[in-house]
Amino acid sequence: MSNFIGDWQALLVLVLAGVLPNEVWRMLGLLLGGGIDEGSELLIWVRAVATAILAGVIAQILFVPPGALASVSPLLRYGSVAAGFAVFLVARRSIFAGVVAGEVVLLLGQLWWR
Repeated sequence: MSNFIGDWQALLVLVLAGVLPNEVWRMLGLLLGGGIDEGSELLIWVRAVATAILAGVIAQILFVPPGALASVSPLLRYGSVAAGFAVFLVARRSIFAGVVAGEVVLLLGQLWWR
């Protein structure tokens, strides 16, 4: 079992330093944000800022790919984003469906392109 899990101390550090601090803030946000109107000006602004940050990160990954993504053809990277966006629109603006479609196109394209 230790070969499957690996070093249990590393998993403990991961849980204590990574998961627990994030979960505290998530639960606090859930408790405090439960009564906020989703159509309020503040939440519309927060959603717009989050969308802009996400778009910036995606653009940076596309144009200056990090690590192993740098070995993927730019045509395949752009094509996977286009496919993901198309599925996002067809699937009634489902972010999950768009991300999965983009990943599938990227992975299958990389396997085929080799």
